[in-house]
Amino acid sequence: MRFRPCIDIHNGRVKQIVGASLTDEGDRAEENYVAGEDAASFARRYRDAGLEGGHVILLNATGSAFYEDTRKQAHLALEAYPGGLQAGGGITPDNAGEFLDAGASHVIVTSYVFQGGKIHYGRLAELVKAVGRQRLVLDLSCRKTEEGYVVVTDRWQRMTQEQVNIPLLERLSASCDEFLVHAVDVEGRAEGIEEDLVSLLGQWGSRPVTYAGGVHSYEDLELLKVLGRNHVDVTIGSALDLFGGGLKWDKVLEFCGVRA
Repeated sequence: MRFRPCIDIHNGRVKQIVGASLTDEGDRAEENYVAGEDAASFARRYRDAGLEGGHVILLNATGSAFYEDTRKQAHLALEAYPGGLQAGGGITPDNAGEFLDAGASHVIVTSYVFQGGKIHYGRLAELVKAVGRQRLVLDLSCRKTEEGYVVVTDRWQRMTQEQVNIPLLERLSASCDEFLVHAVDVEGRAEGIEEDLVSLLGQWGSRPVTYAGGVHSYEDLELLKVLGRNHVDVTIGSALDLFGGGLKWDKVLEFCGVRA
């Protein structure tokens, strides 16, 4: 299980938010932490620790009054750690090259592919043609329903008809290099992981998968390692001491086999 660091940017600031609270109207979100440092400082810390495959997530819509400030912060991070970070948030075939040229190893995509509540395989093919399968991460962030875990799009505000399950992972794996899965109901709450979702992801393992959401203790990390069969990677936001939480950076790295 690898540790994948994160840099979430909202309204031009590095933040940790409650995922389910994010809304485009007024660019609002419930904030757990707002950093005094810029995105590049976090990128340099991750670079110096030798961590690869972290995520830079732009949390403003492309039409937002704050989008340009958020975009600039994302570029600062990517330029500070070229090849070490992935970039997501409003990615399309038209702008993906911009983030790759800025230093992203991969681009992370949800909403462009999931339109009108379902997967558009033609759009997915356009992305693969634009960036190559090996540089594409599909974000299958989801919420729990009576039917199972359902993919959500548009900064976690819109439900789709697509369930996260092994057949979906199998179908999409031919078109991407990795998956990123936020458990939106627990994202930013630091109240425990979505155990059923982690178990589902742990049953697969044909491509790298990173889980995000709810980690708040070292016991959560141990549980995630067991349920994910040691091949589901983890990212930690609000619970990490870098973002005001109680989990120590050095101890998390040690747990995931990284020498601090």
